[in-house]
Amino acid sequence: MLGNFSYCNPVKLYFGEDSLNYLNTELPKYGKNVVLIYGGGSIKRNGIYDAVVQILKDNGKNVAEIAGVMPNPTLPKLYEGIEIARKHHADLLLAAGGGSVCDYAKAVSVSVNCKEDPWEKYYLRFEEPDCETLPVGCVLTMVGTGSEMNAGAVITNPETKQKIGHVFADEKIMPRFAILNPKYTLTLPHYQMVAGIYDIFNHICEQYFSGEDDNTSDYISEGLMRSLLHSSRIANKNPQNYEARSNIMWAAAWALNTLVAKGKAADWMVHMLGQAVGAYTNATHGMTLAAVSLPYYRYIMPYGLQKFKRFAVNVWDVNPAGKTDEQVAKEGLRAMENWMKELGLAMNISELGATEEMLEGLADATRVMNGGYKVLSRGEIVQILKESMC
Repeated sequence: MLGNFSYCNPVKLYFGEDSLNYLNTELPKYGKNVVLIYGGGSIKRNGIYDAVVQILKDNGKNVAEIAGVMPNPTLPKLYEGIEIARKHHADLLLAAGGGSVCDYAKAVSVSVNCKEDPWEKYYLRFEEPDCETLPVGCVLTMVGTGSEMNAGAVITNPETKQKIGHVFADEKIMPRFAILNPKYTLTLPHYQMVAGIYDIFNHICEQYFSGEDDNTSDYISEGLMRSLLHSSRIANKNPQNYEARSNIMWAAAWALNTLVAKGKAADWMVHMLGQAVGAYTNATHGMTLAAVSLPYYRYIMPYGLQKFKRFAVNVWDVNPAGKTDEQVAKEGLRAMENWMKELGLAMNISELGATEEMLEGLADATRVMNGGYKVLSRGEIVQILKESMC
């Protein structure tokens, strides 16, 4: 491990079939006014909403709601939530949903007492909060983002076609607690399930594909990826397999709770490319990542050849005997491609609604990061996006 770092993750997790009961343990720690935040209404159809509301009532909470949080939460929706939380004098924001709902709750948290426009402050200038923030709790119903255990919040500005994530520096922005019941994920449509699985996998890849030192974080990442590959294949054939879905849920939490990034620069260019696509098409986040990943990784592979070789051998069980490093690395990416197709992931951005006419705008919307093996020029971004079209 090279360099210096600190690590703190204060999120308290409650995991398992009985985990919702622990909401009774957490609620007394906060004031009376709770804002319940959720998405399109699936939690009302599957009974989660009724169960959560009953516990809130049993604990004497005064509840307001922010409903209809979309898969890619928008700036107008953020402004709406800020007003609701302010009028309710919220003491706790309780997110019941997937990563988008959790992200949105954190964005509201840092914005309620903000004296400036939160988009300008947090998403354009990337400043940190200098105001009081609201505590957030999560009842997770979809896995993928790891939002239940980190301080990130992604918001889309549909007017400017920008989708920007801000990972806040202060761990107090992380949820105070998160309830992870794998049963809640069993009702997800297959499309959402596999999109979440790829989101998990790519979170690990984004951190793994950086640096050249012998780093303990990379060994943890390889174990997480192997676990996810195993469980994903089981869940793909039998989505009701509780053990597989529980392992996927647990892997998601560890993939992006900042642990495997320690001692790492981290890449994040797949996310920058995918978020640009999402801003233009409103496509599902995990699918946008899948659609741009292979063109990107094939492009940067020569610049990080030894890590891609290691990825092929240690994650995909490629036999390196009698092969060049490049051959091994390419075989690893082919194995990854086959797995992605097996799951039914989007393999190009055209099927997500992107067109040739969008390419220049997509390139303009792609934020350039410098933690990976190659800092991309604008021309290289356009080239990768073109290769992602088919």
